[in-house]
Amino acid sequence: MARTPSNMLPLGTEAPSFALLDTVSDNTLSLDELKGTEGTVVMFICNHCPFVKHVNQQLVKLAKEYAGKGISFIAISSNDIENYPQDAPHLMKENAQQEGYPFPYLYDATQEVAKAYDAACTPDFFLFDSQRLLVYRGQLDHSRPGNGIPVSGSDLRRAMDNLLAGNAQDEDQKPSIGCNIKWKKS
Repeated sequence: MARTPSNMLPLGTEAPSFALLDTVSDNTLSLDELKGTEGTVVMFICNHCPFVKHVNQQLVKLAKEYAGKGISFIAISSNDIENYPQDAPHLMKENAQQEGYPFPYLYDATQEVAKAYDAACTPDFFLFDSQRLLVYRGQLDHSRPGNGIPVSGSDLRRAMDNLLAGNAQDEDQKPSIGCNIKWKKS
């Protein structure tokens, strides 16, 4: 299991726009259509990564909890499906349905969106404010597969609560750790 950290995109970065295939609805959806009124969580995940499987239930719980507070969640998979066929769009749809994802699960076929966000691993989390400016990036919490720490979503939850309350964000933001994004060979 590779342990790749987030690249930690600079805070204040504007969320790069995108329009990608939603594997569940088969529609192309854009950031402008999906962004929340108060904030938006963009997360890079995939089907097969044990780090993502470890946090899936918490992602569903957080997305449901914060949807009513004006924060939307968007999941994107950017993995190379030629070498990692388990992350193909039709299997993304199956995974989203099995996990009960209340958020769109988008496929980044060109990997351009992952590059624009400087995403490095799965899961990789980015929280943007209502103006689409980055206020948090990093880990969901301290839990990892096998470390015995319960999955709580505490770091991302604290960042969303701070955003909603108008409070300053913690300056000490810890990178996420996960499997590297499976980049296509050039």
